[in-house]
Amino acid sequence: MVNWYHQQGRKHLPWQQDKTPYRVWVSEIMLQQTQVTTVIPYYQRFMESFPSIKDLAIADEDNVLHHWTGLGYYARARNLHKAAKLIISEHQGDFPQTLEQVVALPGIGRSTAGAILSLALNQHQPILDGNVKRVLARCYLVAGYNGLSAFDKSLWQLTEQLTPALETANFNQAMMDLGATVCTRSKPKCELCPLQTNCLALAGDEQSNYPQKKPKKKIPEKSTIMIIPKLVIEGKSQVLMEKRPPAGIWGGLWCFHEVSKHSQITELLTTLNLQEQSREALTSFRHTFSHFHLDIEPIIINCQAMPLAKITTEINEQQPQKWYDLSVEASVGLAASTQKLINLLKHI
Repeated sequence: MVNWYHQQGRKHLPWQQDKTPYRVWVSEIMLQQTQVTTVIPYYQRFMESFPSIKDLAIADEDNVLHHWTGLGYYARARNLHKAAKLIISEHQGDFPQTLEQVVALPGIGRSTAGAILSLALNQHQPILDGNVKRVLARCYLVAGYNGLSAFDKSLWQLTEQLTPALETANFNQAMMDLGATVCTRSKPKCELCPLQTNCLALAGDEQSNYPQKKPKKKIPEKSTIMIIPKLVIEGKSQVLMEKRPPAGIWGGLWCFHEVSKHSQITELLTTLNLQEQSREALTSFRHTFSHFHLDIEPIIINCQAMPLAKITTEINEQQPQKWYDLSVEASVGLAASTQKLINLLKHI
């Protein structure tokens, strides 16, 4: 595997240059459930703005989430931010170097911790990300699917046995590269695989059966009405957004207000100290999360501001809100649905 890596492995990805635990950590978090090609530009912008753990720790959360806008799974960014603060306060700003200490940080599991310590410091730590799971499950015909405890336990035992004490970084990178570029989910390039003579799935032509597919569940469907209060101030269009609570869907991101019934719109506007002049329904659309579909009905409410509604001020300290100027670029974290609507509003 190590020889294959030296000949065929990926060596020119941004996080493979000037390796440090911090740079590898950020890349590993971004690469969770996200393709390399998608991650690269986000990673480069993120590292340019937050080149060190200290820079990330002292950054405003809105700025961190702004750099994550469009990458999805925003809890990853919030946990990165929290962990950076903990590293400053509990580890004097130095990334911890034991598995136990790294796993104790928010958002870091055993495999991610192993990847950081092995790739950045060449520690003898096994890993088990999705690509490695696929390689091992096929090579050794391990029954089960991702998330099944018995399946994961069997694969951890294998990766612990197989990971060499020497050149651990190159071996782990080789396993990840093999899964990403050769032992792919569909149409694996078995003729290029260095494990082809030992692969039990290839021997039985069963590559497509491993790992096994997780039993499908019907994804629930939910609906919401997104209210977009709009004012024109000195010729500039402003729309009102609120910052979501830290936990839950779109946690910590700026979004439009939501109601479940049309009859609640007037009550919301009264709470916001706004008076409706007219409204315009936009085309409804569906946003799909990992565990449910959300059907969104957006409505623009052209408003007249009552005396207490001030541009750029927070209306409620517990639930921060702000008027967003459509003529400028956002500098805060936006939910994907919010970004989609803002792009539409700029052309209305």
